[in-house]
Amino acid sequence: MLRFDSSGKPFIIIRDQDQKERLTGSEARKANILAAMTVANLMKTSIGPLGMDKILVDQDGEVTSTNDGATILKNMQVENPIAKLLVELSQGQDDEIGDGTTSVVVLAGALLEESLSLLEKGIHPSKISEGYEKACNIAVKHLLTICDKIEFDKENCGSLVKAAKTSLCSKIVNQYTDKIAKISVEAVLAVADLERKDVRFDLIKLEGKTGGTLGDTELIDGIIIPKNFSHPQMPKQIKNAKIAILTCPFEPPKPKTGHKLDIDSVKKYKELLEIEQNYFKEMTDLVKKSGATVVLCQWGFDDEANHLLLQKKLPAVRWVSGTDIELIAIATGARIVPRFSELTEKKLGKAGMVIEKSIGTTDEKMIVIEKCSNTKTVTILVKGGNKMVVEEGKRSIHDALCVTRNLIKDNRIVYGGGAAEISCSVAVNKASKEITGIEQYSIRAFSQALLSVPIALASNSGLNSLEAVSEIQLKQMEKDLPFLGIDCLSKGTNNMKEQYVFDTLRGKIQEFLLATQMAKMILKIDDIIRPTGQY
Repeated sequence: MLRFDSSGKPFIIIRDQDQKERLTGSEARKANILAAMTVANLMKTSIGPLGMDKILVDQDGEVTSTNDGATILKNMQVENPIAKLLVELSQGQDDEIGDGTTSVVVLAGALLEESLSLLEKGIHPSKISEGYEKACNIAVKHLLTICDKIEFDKENCGSLVKAAKTSLCSKIVNQYTDKIAKISVEAVLAVADLERKDVRFDLIKLEGKTGGTLGDTELIDGIIIPKNFSHPQMPKQIKNAKIAILTCPFEPPKPKTGHKLDIDSVKKYKELLEIEQNYFKEMTDLVKKSGATVVLCQWGFDDEANHLLLQKKLPAVRWVSGTDIELIAIATGARIVPRFSELTEKKLGKAGMVIEKSIGTTDEKMIVIEKCSNTKTVTILVKGGNKMVVEEGKRSIHDALCVTRNLIKDNRIVYGGGAAEISCSVAVNKASKEITGIEQYSIRAFSQALLSVPIALASNSGLNSLEAVSEIQLKQMEKDLPFLGIDCLSKGTNNMKEQYVFDTLRGKIQEFLLATQMAKMILKIDDIIRPTGQY
């Protein structure tokens, strides 16, 4: 679309207008809602302990098999802008809470689906949004009345383990939930300050290694680097190590501009060789003089430097990643040194043990730094039959770590299996009867949308979804038991308290708030321009 400004200069408002179409008003809203519902319906089959996995293949041919909502949406090649908003919604839940990434998308899709019938009745989107906001506030307040507190300390952490098991039961590690949940809780407690209710999440490292099964996953008191010492004759075990962390390479300095050096005689060649050897000797002397017993270098070094380090009895590791260097610096109290001349004894880190181990069935070497002096640091070494299993195991453990962290920050819980959603649905529906305005319709719609999560749980468990949810809803209304939920694993009881199925209150509130905000945002979009024939 070409237009002209006041001085007669042309400018483009919409590029390639003939290849695009414009939707406004109700058509735009309906198109947006249908796009969101498509994504939500895709995610419904992945929710719960018996949810299905999705297999995704990226442009490079890398295969990912997972039922983690954030991972599925992040790896999908989504083009529709509304679908991209749901991807960001799931990612926001993952960043903030670490769990409930599928539920938040399912709830947002259900809210938009319910709004379709309200729009057809002629209710304005702003009124629907206001009703959803009021209903969300009612649901959040109700969650505060039905929540329980779990008590724990470093010696008695059984409640935390049970909560971590809830997040793992729908993952690939469900055969080993007891062991993995215990490892996750121990890792978080190792870096947690219970008095301040603070968790140093950056001090927990997740490392994966092909070989064995997920049941062989172990917790290591220290940091693992997927490297080995640069020379096979260097000692494999250093006690009371003094660690020098270098971000400068063991090589002669090079001009930053283009250069050329002509060697036209044997004498000049020998002079150049002597200068290079002096550089290497000076570098290793400076390291040895500082008192270091282990050298970690972010860059590589050639055989000459490697040989001199061996002669000086300085075990070295090269090509250490920047992330690992930062973590080691925090844990050991070392300073990251950018120049050899700046290396002093005060800038060295300390660790009780640095050891090279063979880990996994592939006999691959790894460096383990244990008993770090500055702060407690742990590594969870995830093992599996292939890379895909290892990566899914790491994602599952990340969820369990996040749940444990959230409980340390706020030890209030609500009950899973859809119990919290059904209880909130009953409370919101009851409140709608006391409201006389047009908003009562959208509040009632919100109540119905809350049932989408337990319905999906029942459906994925092979139950008659409507019958199972209606039965639980009736029992909750008659007996006021907010801990009754869907018996997904057929244990013979709907009491989630007896089954130890927990969700963190913090995560559930965030789920309701994020889904409501996203539904309100999409409802207020009434003008879109899109390529013809797409979406």
